Amino acid sequence: MAGQNPDEGYERGLGSRQIQMIAIGGAIGTGLFLGAGTAIHKAGPSLVLSYAVAGAVVFCIMRALGELLTYRPVSGSFAEYAREFLGPFAGFVTGWTYWLMWVVTGMAEVTAAAVYIHYWAPSIPQWASALLFLVVLCTANLISVKLFGEIEFWFSLIKVAAIIGMILIGVGVLTLGFSDAADTASATHLWADGGLFPNGVGSTLTTLQIVMFAYLGVELVGVTAGESENPEKTLPRAINTLPVRIGVFYVGALLVILSLVTWSEFQPGASPFVAAFSRIGIPAAGGIVNFVVLTAALSSCNSGMYSTGRMLRDLALRGQAPGAVTRLNNRRTPAAAITVSALLMGVGVVLNYTAPAKAFTYVTSVATVAGIWTWAVILLSQIRYHAAHRAGRLPAPAFRAPGAPWTSWVALAFLAFVTVLIALDADARVSLYVFPVWALLLTAGYAVLRRRNPAAVAAPAPVPAPAAAAAGTAEPASADA
Repeated sequence: MAGQNPDEGYERGLGSRQIQMIAIGGAIGTGLFLGAGTAIHKAGPSLVLSYAVAGAVVFCIMRALGELLTYRPVSGSFAEYAREFLGPFAGFVTGWTYWLMWVVTGMAEVTAAAVYIHYWAPSIPQWASALLFLVVLCTANLISVKLFGEIEFWFSLIKVAAIIGMILIGVGVLTLGFSDAADTASATHLWADGGLFPNGVGSTLTTLQIVMFAYLGVELVGVTAGESENPEKTLPRAINTLPVRIGVFYVGALLVILSLVTWSEFQPGASPFVAAFSRIGIPAAGGIVNFVVLTAALSSCNSGMYSTGRMLRDLALRGQAPGAVTRLNNRRTPAAAITVSALLMGVGVVLNYTAPAKAFTYVTSVATVAGIWTWAVILLSQIRYHAAHRAGRLPAPAFRAPGAPWTSWVALAFLAFVTVLIALDADARVSLYVFPVWALLLTAGYAVLRRRNPAAVAAPAPVPAPAAAAAGTAEPASADA
């Protein structure tokens, strides 16, 4: 029932330490380490502005999610809120779309990890290492949620330590003048080589879709709600630190990188971190960054295993997926749902063996549109939650988002703008061709489900607000809780 936590049966085995690092890790991925090279080539130094603006929008989305999570912390959070505030069909579409996003992302990341291994061991077939990673991560997720949390904690710690180390080294070069790049490194690179917008404002706008893809995964902290030891405290704390993470790991790192080497020397498809630190003269810079990117890819695949298992089981618990995947093992992990999702991620191993690289890139572009859908659903659900509170039907938010719900409308407009940019990009717009097909499949599936099992798509009834809130006397907690 809406407003209450269903008996999901999970172990609340994720502590504050793990939740914090999962939240941090969700904001650092291969989109930063590799994707930034293409974006710098397009936008130059103005890419920093793209990351800052998009980061502000992502923070609005996460604060909206924070309101919903403290209202009702459940494992299938996005789909649950969509069901309650937008209707059963929206919940059905959101659950399956978020599941698809992580399955596709898992395919891409496990393949990417195999490519990174190829850097050191070219004699090992890529499909073999991809399969090995898939089996190892699936096994770890089947053992317990605590093991998942520990793996993600250490993956995130490696990424965080690497970026902080790179920033400190870069600042040292700029201020103390050591290294091979000391004579040319300067903050003037940010405006001296063609200005802040060397290729025009239009080119900078086209990078927004790349930037938003880099931020995919920050909402993963919402999926952990049903297994957090103290979600009312740990989740708001994790969300409130997001601006610091974006400011340091994205904006800060790019400012340093673009000061060490002029933007025009970065090339598409090449890691800007490798280029910058090779210029500094750090031994084995390529190998170090390759290890960090490998960690980022495995972290993303690990998160995909976790989130797809929970979302698929959530759908099954409501009769919207085969009932067999509701089963938990003796360690209270959704073993059946994780296994099914992992097998589908294994398609990525097959594609890695048979399909051309560009075709595989087209498949992964679907993740961006699926992510935009999920974020839009979070915002719309929060807007409806506020409307229900003002009408006295639901209690006041315990973790109030500043400026809500107006900030949510601004964020929705930004997501719509990014979707238009995707449509204008010849390579990226293929995802907009795929998504209508996916929508038709879901619509047909929903129609069949509604005919065969009406109870599975019945609208949930929200729990009434407490008397004080209904009377309009409840006071929301501070936004800085």
